[in-house]
Amino acid sequence: MTAKRGVLFDVDGTLVDTTYLHAVAWWEALRQSDHDVPMAEIHRGIGMGSDKLVEHLLGDRRDKSKDDELSTAHDVLYGAWWERLRPLPGAADLLRACAGRGLAVVLASSAKSEELKQLRRVVDADDVITAATSSSDAEQSKPEPDILQAALEQSGVDPQHSVYVGDAVWDVKAAAKLNIACIGLACGGTSAAELREAGAVETYENPADLLAHLDQSYLSKLR
Repeated sequence: MTAKRGVLFDVDGTLVDTTYLHAVAWWEALRQSDHDVPMAEIHRGIGMGSDKLVEHLLGDRRDKSKDDELSTAHDVLYGAWWERLRPLPGAADLLRACAGRGLAVVLASSAKSEELKQLRRVVDADDVITAATSSSDAEQSKPEPDILQAALEQSGVDPQHSVYVGDAVWDVKAAAKLNIACIGLACGGTSAAELREAGAVETYENPADLLAHLDQSYLSKLR
């Protein structure tokens, strides 16, 4: 039996232009609770799950009973942008091109279920998406690999015949824990150099750039 080949895609910052909106929403949520955290620090943590992000920014000595309050504040602030979200260049075309090459297209997102619905609406490629995960599918958030493992299980994709596409060092680290190659996209605001240093096998500017080089990219190695 031939192993099922597929591409796992992060969504926030990889397919949809949300990274800086998340950073602003977290900045304001933190300010509302009297935490003055520079936005650059917040940006560097985007891509982690909300639980790990709060710990990353505020440390172990914070009042952990306030974590859910911070996360809810972020969700409310970020939700105000839902109707104005935009796909990153070439997002839907890249997914369709991968599907056209016989690869399963899987969204490995840790967004909450209602947020994921909005992200899928923005990407507008449901006709080629084999499976999609949300935060409820993982016990641990990135950089732990639970979301990727759930995406593999839901789609039936063989991990040895898969590639992950993401925009944050946390995506690269999560993929490495499953020995899955990760292609980095710089459209989430993390530089190509940082993504390569974290272990990305190659980097591109955005989905359109990867699409333009698809036949020469690491995705061409999936057999």
